[in-house]
Amino acid sequence: MNGEERTLTRQVRGVEIFERRIGTGPEVVVLHGGPGAHHDYLLPGFDSIATGRTLVYYDQRGGGRSTVGRDVPVGAQEQVHDLEALRDVWQMQQMHLVGYSWGALLAMLYSLAHPSRVASLSLVSPAPAAASERAGYEATLAARNSTDALKSARAALQAGDLRRTDPDAYASKLFSLAVAGYFHNPSRSAELTPFRITGRTQQAVWDSLGTDYDLRPALSRLSIPAIVLHGDDDPIPLATAQATAAALKAEMVVLPDCGHVPYIEAREQFRAALDRFLPHS
Repeated sequence: MNGEERTLTRQVRGVEIFERRIGTGPEVVVLHGGPGAHHDYLLPGFDSIATGRTLVYYDQRGGGRSTVGRDVPVGAQEQVHDLEALRDVWQMQQMHLVGYSWGALLAMLYSLAHPSRVASLSLVSPAPAAASERAGYEATLAARNSTDALKSARAALQAGDLRRTDPDAYASKLFSLAVAGYFHNPSRSAELTPFRITGRTQQAVWDSLGTDYDLRPALSRLSIPAIVLHGDDDPIPLATAQATAAALKAEMVVLPDCGHVPYIEAREQFRAALDRFLPHS
């Protein structure tokens, strides 16, 4: 990986946005998931694609180090407007967007609003592009988080003495058990950098999108180079990602034995696919 990490805060549309850059070469904008999360749970895995290019991360308004007051709107369109304002600040005529999970949906929303400003789309474990598909994903995730093995592990953690003897280790273990359902191999959830969701932001984004959105008819009218990466064991059904890829006429990369977090469970395939697709010096 080339280049030092650089961090700064931008003033955008009356909000302070935290930004992190790493690498040298053509700029690629990375959109984290959530909604209401922050960029650093993508690390260190996403940094594996910073060789020969500059990755530009930022915490979306209402999450991480881009905090806002409770009276500040944080819905989906506010996130789209922020990205367009940042593009102007960054002086990019066009952006190469890499979106993860909800960030992939944000990339799609931005592309529909500003198609001429998008040079390419890389969608990693994309959230469903149609509201009707969310219920199936949520039911699958709930079932995976309720297995006997996970229930037993949570009960053992609560019954043990770790909370008193090592609160940090207890918090880390509790987090890894909470996100285990996202993984093909639940034991690898311990490798995910812990993060927090700002509930108000998460709720505001989904509420603002409504209960009947379907982006695919509009996506099918775009002409933007695109690639979609999705694990074959993601709780977000593979078929939803395939439908999004078909709408965009995008390359579809299916990652075997992989859940929702390919930058951990399929690091080399993740890196190789994006490295050949994204611009580099």
